[in-house]
Amino acid sequence: MAKVKMSKKATAVDMTAMCDVAFLLLTFFILTATAKQPEIVPVETPSSTVQVKLPDTDLAIITVADSGKVFFGVKAPNVREKTLELIGKQYNIEFTAEESKRFGLMEEFGVPVNQLKSVIQLSSSDRNKAGVQTGIPHDSINNQLTEWIKAARNANAEVNEQQLNFAIKGDAKEQYPEIKKIIDILQDQQINKFNLVTGLRGE
Repeated sequence: MAKVKMSKKATAVDMTAMCDVAFLLLTFFILTATAKQPEIVPVETPSSTVQVKLPDTDLAIITVADSGKVFFGVKAPNVREKTLELIGKQYNIEFTAEESKRFGLMEEFGVPVNQLKSVIQLSSSDRNKAGVQTGIPHDSINNQLTEWIKAARNANAEVNEQQLNFAIKGDAKEQYPEIKKIIDILQDQQINKFNLVTGLRGE
């Protein structure tokens, strides 16, 4: 008895709906992504196996790089503006509303207080050029970093009613005594708990 042959039909899949979904997802991710801000100074953090994330809020980062230059940044823009206000009172410098607003957009800076006004007026690209920011003084004669830490703590307590957390981001090639200076400054203000920023070590 002859076998009945089934007719083979070509299968066609309509990909229109799949393409629509793909482009919708792509658009969503592009619109919601946050661009990484350019760093003032490139920092190659040391490797570590610890996977503890930094707090998303109430955080200040002290960066040490380029042979001991120190940079300071606070996460929240409104806390930055309040910090600038307190520093202005400390050093008898009056900052305008426009300067305060521009400073609130600066994630990190590293200049002496008397040069701050000129740096605030620069564009982001000019501000991040090599040699423009020489670091915050933090020696025994002129320890402005201590004043910035105090002002940031007071500003965060006033604005967010929370204790400010601190993290130290040091270059892997930086000498330990430079990092130790920052740790000593924090401990002088009874800040004994802080994070060390590292990169994840590969297996």
